[in-house]
Amino acid sequence: MMKTVVGWHVELEFQEDGQHTRAAALVRLPDGSEVRAHGRASRHHTDSNQPRVGEEIAGARALNELAMQLLTKAHGEIDEASGRTSQPIHV
Repeated sequence: MMKTVVGWHVELEFQEDGQHTRAAALVRLPDGSEVRAHGRASRHHTDSNQPRVGEEIAGARALNELAMQLLTKAHGEIDEASGRTSQPIHV
């Protein structure tokens, strides 16, 4: 049986101006460090105004960047702990 040892909370905030949506993502890790990332989306002038769609795109891009930063962080920690260069972590 698996036990939950720790939980992470990811925060997403959005700013919109009708044409652009910006997303900021933040995760606080149990070691006290924080990882932050950003994403953005732009609405084509002929598209209808659908703020939720802009949030989904910008949010997904911010979360994707956050994921890549976490992979890079983990990769560095593996290298540091092992004292050697490890194989790249692929998504």
